[in-house]
Amino acid sequence: MMGLLLIALLLLMLLLRQPVVMLLGFAAAYSYLVWGNGDVTYVVQDIWAAADQEVLLSLPLFILAGNIMTRGTIAERLINVMRIIAGPVPGGLALAAILSCAFFAAISGSSTVTLIAVGSIMYPALLAAGYKQNFALGALCAAGTLGIIVPPSIPLILYGVMTETSIADLFKAGVGPALLLTSLMALYSVIVNRRVPRSIFKMAALLASMKEGIFALFMPFLILGGIYAGWFTATESAAVAVLYAILVEQFIHKSLNMDALKGACIETAVMMGSLFPLLMMALSINTFMTYEQIPHDLVNWLAANIESRNGFLLLSLIGLLIIGFFMDIGSAILIIAPLLTPLAEAQGIDKVHFGIIMITNLEMGYLTPPMGLNLIIATTVFKVDFWTVSRAVLPFLALMLVGITIIAFWPALSLFLV
Repeated sequence: MMGLLLIALLLLMLLLRQPVVMLLGFAAAYSYLVWGNGDVTYVVQDIWAAADQEVLLSLPLFILAGNIMTRGTIAERLINVMRIIAGPVPGGLALAAILSCAFFAAISGSSTVTLIAVGSIMYPALLAAGYKQNFALGALCAAGTLGIIVPPSIPLILYGVMTETSIADLFKAGVGPALLLTSLMALYSVIVNRRVPRSIFKMAALLASMKEGIFALFMPFLILGGIYAGWFTATESAAVAVLYAILVEQFIHKSLNMDALKGACIETAVMMGSLFPLLMMALSINTFMTYEQIPHDLVNWLAANIESRNGFLLLSLIGLLIIGFFMDIGSAILIIAPLLTPLAEAQGIDKVHFGIIMITNLEMGYLTPPMGLNLIIATTVFKVDFWTVSRAVLPFLALMLVGITIIAFWPALSLFLV
């Protein structure tokens, strides 16, 4: 009966065009049949056990909070505050775009949501202010990826689930690298646009925008401050984020009606319908590998063949970069994290630090053909062709390589809050 249920699930995934889920499902079944005890029903049991984790509730809740905010006015109010603060600085509007992406990422946890919410407002504004199209495209696509590393981050939650790492520690560890990447992008944006006319600072305009955006500005401090202060867990913070977003958008901003809320819920359900089967299959394979001591065997092989910690880090950076070219970040984390993390620990690398290394490295996959998700989204949101966007992000890819190298070989940047 359990075997028939698994087959039915895989057939459903085929009809829904979920090839990665199918491959993982067949891999799980094949592993149990060939290398395990021959009982494929354990796949279904492991899937059930994997789903029975409270921390998984944070995934749909953070995604729902982000979807609610994109349908409301929180993003617009944040951007207005950043535009007035950064306006008088050389390249001020470009700086405002980077800061808006970083700030909105800290309350949405998603790269794609950040790109759509901020990019749809800032892209026409940048062009109208005289910024070059290539810069505007590259800056928004690249800064949109900050949603991956700025806590709360959906990929960090996935990594924590797959490697049994504290998600609160991962959120803390993401702060330093996020500030580094944001600073590199902001500095570059100011330098290359220093001759673009800047706006005049007006205190009255700033106070007005701060008044309108005060509840939006407070949200990251509520979510992250609550986690760091120990007031609530990562899962509870996700519930707080949803409740706060609904209350602010519905009763204070008055920008959220029932149709918009329904749309946000449906979009979240569709997204989770794609993610959860993938996650469950990956966790089933992870359970099997642990039972068969595969990570233990890999650690022994690594100890016999790679003696240098820096050598392992360099190989990991190159390998993860290549993987990011061809695999989306969620699939990569689910498949690769359980294999590489024990190897990193065997080399004396803290698994929280290695999680940040993995996520920031795979982050570049959002900006590289052929699977670059932000590139694909940008073609739709900004109405430009794929190769135009691909060329526009090249300077920012170089900046991210510099940042990732610093993150990998400077552990204290990630671990000073942990």
